[in-house]
Amino acid sequence: MPIFSFPGDPRWNEEREVVEFDVELGEYRGLVLVTRRTIHGVLQMRPTPEQCVEFLHLHRTEFERVAEAKLRARELGPDANVHIDGRDLKRYGGPG
Repeated sequence: MPIFSFPGDPRWNEEREVVEFDVELGEYRGLVLVTRRTIHGVLQMRPTPEQCVEFLHLHRTEFERVAEAKLRARELGPDANVHIDGRDLKRYGGPG
C-alpha cells in the first residue's frame, strides 16, 4: 500500500486564489489545490482567504483522503498537481 505524506500546513496562494498544501508519494512531490469557489460551494458563502485556510485545517483529513483517491486514480491536472473541486468532494467523500 502506498504511503502518502502531507508535510507542512495549508496556505493561501493569492495568485491562484486557492488553498494549497504539499503531497508526497514516493518520488512524486506536488501540491493539492482547493479553490475558494470549491469551499464557497460547501459553506454557501464567499469565504475570505483566512476562512478558506481555516476550513482546510478543520477538514484536513477529508481533503487528504480525496487527494489520495485522486492520486491513486492518476487524476492530476495539467501542472501535475492535484486539483480538488466540488465534484471530487462528492465523489470521494470530502466535507460538505
